[in-house]
Amino acid sequence: MLLKFIKKMVCPSMTVVGILGNMSVSVNYMFSWWGGPEKKPIHLVLIHLAFTNIILLLAKRLPKTKADFGLRNFLGDIDCKILLYLERVARGLSICTSSLLTVVQAIIISPRAYGWQRLRPKSAWHILPIFSLFWILNGLISVNLIYSTTNIRLNVSQLRGDMTYCYFMLPSQKIKWIVLPLMVLRDAVFQGAMGGASGYMVFLLHKHHQHVLYLQNSKLLYRTPPELRAAQSVLLLMLCFVFFYWTDCAFSLILSLSLVENSLIINIQEFLTLGYATFSPLVLIHRDRFLTGFWHVQ
Repeated sequence: MLLKFIKKMVCPSMTVVGILGNMSVSVNYMFSWWGGPEKKPIHLVLIHLAFTNIILLLAKRLPKTKADFGLRNFLGDIDCKILLYLERVARGLSICTSSLLTVVQAIIISPRAYGWQRLRPKSAWHILPIFSLFWILNGLISVNLIYSTTNIRLNVSQLRGDMTYCYFMLPSQKIKWIVLPLMVLRDAVFQGAMGGASGYMVFLLHKHHQHVLYLQNSKLLYRTPPELRAAQSVLLLMLCFVFFYWTDCAFSLILSLSLVENSLIINIQEFLTLGYATFSPLVLIHRDRFLTGFWHVQ
């Protein structure tokens, strides 16, 4: 009963909510981008994150349409290759862009005395080459999927997982040991940067909190600067990312070690895969009253 509910209601609903939420975020910051007196780098990062989330949600859910709504097979072999390739690329881009968002926010709130301000992007156009690097990096890491995906049911021993129409063939050992270390290295580097920037922001926010307590004890009024409130929102977003990413990794490990496929675990894993792309825009929308005020005046 729970399995059918997850398959029929939860994941499709998450996809709709996630796409609408990311479209809302992207449109909001596009207006801020075009309507503001100055182009803000942080706007561009958020737009790119929302765009990446939309690609991930669409690529992940389209092959499941027939299973959820009983539609006929509409995906060809090329369609399968494109969708699974985009899903893998978008997943990598989500990690890279989230890391960039955290690092940029940490630089923004860094006191001038610490020297990090010199790394702050002078304009939004300085961010674009970084996005190009992200796309090239993740595109190259995921290129093996073009040769490892088919919509034709082959011998069961040659396939891994049932994607409704799209099947992922087991890669050769040579390709596996080239692609897997690159993916692990990418995740380690960008999550390391994310963790370092997040820890740095926690340190700065703690110092600010101590300063506020001192002023309150001195009966002086003090308002939290909008950039620090924005940092709190970014930290909340990163907690959301860490929860879904590592829980997804744990379930993936369970599936890989399992001798038989567990349908419940597979569907829970799909929920976790969609989780960050779905809930991250909701976090931004909920905190928008803080973020908009800061990112408009930054």
